[in-house]
Amino acid sequence: MTNSRRQQAQADMGMNIQREEQQREKTLAREQQRQAEKEAKREELMNTAAYRVMDMTAKYMDKYFLDPLIGLLPGGVGDVLSSFLALPFIYFALVRVKSIPLTLAVICNILKDALLGSLPFFIGDVIDVFNRSYISNLKLITGYVNDDRAVIREVNRKAFWSAVLIVVLCVLIYFVVKWTIELADWFISLF
Repeated sequence: MTNSRRQQAQADMGMNIQREEQQREKTLAREQQRQAEKEAKREELMNTAAYRVMDMTAKYMDKYFLDPLIGLLPGGVGDVLSSFLALPFIYFALVRVKSIPLTLAVICNILKDALLGSLPFFIGDVIDVFNRSYISNLKLITGYVNDDRAVIREVNRKAFWSAVLIVVLCVLIYFVVKWTIELADWFISLF
């Protein structure tokens, strides 16, 4: 009797428990489908050739110190080559993940590495030993793909300042390269 009174009162108030339950089930099914699609996309991204190239590049450039060794090539050739090896990270962030803030963060890390690596007299190469930009970029991308809320929040929060820093880093790289060339010309003129 209590149930029938409750049902009658709910019906009088316009509440329909069966309809609400059906709506809740539909919503739950949509959420589960969304999660399954997200997981499938995550698996697809992590199994691409581009991701494997990034993983291998990060391992060799930072863990096996190939970045500072390549930076030893004279005339800035090593730093340019090292920067070109970071292109898969930009491609993955921009084309595969389709995230402008993530791409800005990745480019910012690459330019910081290029600036530090271009410092003359092996200073940049010594700093490159400690600066792990490839591993940092791989962690950013992996965290973003794995839906790590802290990484996504941080990348999105810093997006504007990353764009500003990219411009500043490009200007600084220009002046460091110009200064290095002038220094090299002066050094050559001594002999």
